[in-house]
Amino acid sequence: MKDNTKLTQLITRYLAFALLASAANLSVQAISQSLYTQHYSLYVAMFFGTLVGLLVKYNLDKRYIFRYIALHQWENSISFVFYSFMGVFTTLIFWGVEILFDRLIDASWGSYLGATIGLAIGYSIKYQLDKHFVFRSRNAH
Repeated sequence: MKDNTKLTQLITRYLAFALLASAANLSVQAISQSLYTQHYSLYVAMFFGTLVGLLVKYNLDKRYIFRYIALHQWENSISFVFYSFMGVFTTLIFWGVEILFDRLIDASWGSYLGATIGLAIGYSIKYQLDKHFVFRSRNAH
């Protein structure tokens, strides 16, 4: 029973942090698209939104999901590089779904719906990658 409670708490925290990082990502995308309306505005918005979402999610995951404490700054830098690298694959999924929905749905909200779905898929895969490859040395789970 205790293990189920811990797992439920972990899933709840991870979901909350994924939602928070997604909200940061999508908010930055909306701001970016309102400020820059020229060619490739969607791609510029996706880049900046992804960057902000990455920074938010890394810091939350590192501290509250994996309880990772770097002993040295270089160790933190290496974990961030690995975390980012693992995110490349999941970001391609997220961006692909967002672009697909932007092309399929001829409405301003199409890309946001695609982004939301893509982020959900990406974060589900990313947890497993991070657990096994990024934070494994002192992984509490």
